[in-house]
Amino acid sequence: MIREITIKEEKKYIAKTVLDDLPEWFGIPEYTKKYINQSSNMPFFAAFCNDQPIGFIALKATSQYTAEIYCMGVLKTYHQKGYGKKLFSRFEQSARNNGFILIQVKTVEHGRYKEFDITNTFYKAIGFYELEVFPTLWDKYNPCQIFVKPII
Repeated sequence: MIREITIKEEKKYIAKTVLDDLPEWFGIPEYTKKYINQSSNMPFFAAFCNDQPIGFIALKATSQYTAEIYCMGVLKTYHQKGYGKKLFSRFEQSARNNGFILIQVKTVEHGRYKEFDITNTFYKAIGFYELEVFPTLWDKYNPCQIFVKPII
């Protein structure tokens, strides 16, 4: 089940629970803490199994036309079971209902790390297109790949 979460502390709890389980993607403590705190101020959707949070996605408006997947994660135990697609579907519905016509997401360029290659494959599978790579936006070891998806 996917639910919108509106209580800030509940958002933080869910984000921390999920991100702590994903150190291969979220292994730098200061950045993980930032994702947790910032996500709590955004529209936030969570996936539940047996009333336990197992994943989340946070929506950041980056322009009048574009919603960004600011942060997303699913507990490793629940990978490859459709929860990421369900979370994204709810995110996309909310973005469309709020007048956005594009969705973007930033990730690490394909070919750098196995985990991010899996992430990039997921985004392509749900309809995203590679837009551009910014080689030093984050740092030279993590070139930023931007994906976009039109939703009109």
